[in-house]
Amino acid sequence: MAIDQFSGSLPMMLYRTLDAVMPRFRKIFNDFGLTEQQWRVLRVLWEYEAVTINRLAELTLIPAPSLVGVVDRLERDELVTRQRSQADRRKVNVVLIARGVELEDQVMPRVAKTYAELKQSVDPDTWDAVLEGLQEISAVEEKSA
Repeated sequence: MAIDQFSGSLPMMLYRTLDAVMPRFRKIFNDFGLTEQQWRVLRVLWEYEAVTINRLAELTLIPAPSLVGVVDRLERDELVTRQRSQADRRKVNVVLIARGVELEDQVMPRVAKTYAELKQSVDPDTWDAVLEGLQEISAVEEKSA
């Protein structure tokens, strides 16, 4: 079985794509004093409102031990808080507070604009095919795990 040239291998293509895409988003995050990891946590909470650390780790792809420090910093910056679950006192949810909710209105329009610009820079069929292909590849990993 032949292995692709190094520069054309899937891992290198993914890294190159991230290097082309992420600086645009990092600029936005930096403008609001956020790291990529903090952004991922906030993005999930803007969608789900309250999430346990384990579920947050799963959704953000940040290992739980690292996530604790990320949440600590977000809590220090008064964007989130931790609340013990009323249904199961052993569980602690990470929850947005007012400042974190307000931040969504400031950050998301810029993120949406950048996303739209990226999407417009590629043929729509190519865009759809890339997303579909990446979903298929990641599903293979989930099935084998």
